[in-house]
Amino acid sequence: MPEQLLFTKILNSVFAGPVMFVLRALHIEPQFSQAPITNAVAMEVLVLGFLLLIFVLVRSRISVESPGGLQHVFEGLNGFVEGQTRDIIGHDSEQFTPFLMALGLFILISNLFGIVPGLESPTATPSVPLGCAICTFVYYQAHGFRNSGIGYLKHFLGPVWWLAPLMIPVEIIGHFARVMSLTIRLFANMFAGDMLTLVFFSLIPIGIPVVFLGLHVFVAFLQAYVFVLLTMVYLAGAVAESH
Repeated sequence: MPEQLLFTKILNSVFAGPVMFVLRALHIEPQFSQAPITNAVAMEVLVLGFLLLIFVLVRSRISVESPGGLQHVFEGLNGFVEGQTRDIIGHDSEQFTPFLMALGLFILISNLFGIVPGLESPTATPSVPLGCAICTFVYYQAHGFRNSGIGYLKHFLGPVWWLAPLMIPVEIIGHFARVMSLTIRLFANMFAGDMLTLVFFSLIPIGIPVVFLGLHVFVAFLQAYVFVLLTMVYLAGAVAESH
């Protein structure tokens, strides 16, 4: 049996049966049948639940006349992301703000979970950053076709027609390399941050670890921002023809 966090144990005790049924229906056999839900999946569920709770609280307390602190925070975040998309993508960029906000908040909260005792950063597991990177890849490619139609394929042909045989494989490899780059950057930074914090807390439980805890928080914010910023850049390239 793998080492399970408390929340993972609770999920497995309640949902192991239904999850196993679904996995076997899909011809997937987990390594541990009694614990098919991994710590990373459990932490993703917890992040999702936490965000839904926050969104419900913000939605229930929205006020034009006397907005609360939480509303100010989210309005500030939304304004920041909207401003960044406008600068990078251009007009009609507001349509991308909901996706970018959701992506950024999911990654940020996932990153910060590593500093909470009894929890782990799901982004310190390769499959989670990979999932975020694939979502980003599909999203910007879909908007490329949505905005330019079949003409979006011209992005892969190069500046002149006679370079197309060379440029097509180069462009395809380059676009898939973006998925790898996003995944490795986020995973490596958060995994290293979690390990560094754990090592120093085990060696020196008081004093010095606080510095590394602050560094972990800084890296958590920075990596969430970099991920969202690169997503904006990829979106800008995908919808450039329509602008």
